[in-house]
Amino acid sequence: MTLTEKYDISTDVEVRFADLDAYGHVNNATYFTYLETARTKLFLEKFIDLLNEGSLLLVVRAECDYRKPIGLADRVVVSMTITRIGNSSFDIDYAIHNGNGVIFAMAKTVMVCFDQQIGKPVSIPESFRQILNRR
Repeated sequence: MTLTEKYDISTDVEVRFADLDAYGHVNNATYFTYLETARTKLFLEKFIDLLNEGSLLLVVRAECDYRKPIGLADRVVVSMTITRIGNSSFDIDYAIHNGNGVIFAMAKTVMVCFDQQIGKPVSIPESFRQILNRR
């Protein structure tokens, strides 16, 4: 099974010169920007109705295991899948890779459904839970 078969959605992310650090590879903090770019695409494609209802999906935990540096000329693909659905939160697992089997990093975020009017996490709405379970 390839990475893109294991994950629900994949998107290419462009490496910019500004992403590089003094060592000539992508700075470790930039990996989280790549995750955000891919996650935003996922949310706009699959969860736009929930977002339009006023719910927020907030990152409450983010972790990344770095495996190989990314250079300016590398192709970067972020693949992701939802791995756990709780009461008010869910997990997204990510693979940052080149599309040909080279894995740059593996990552995870814990997302929480948040109601900005009351300022607290809330249960995942049933309509959203059905979308998550259909993935």
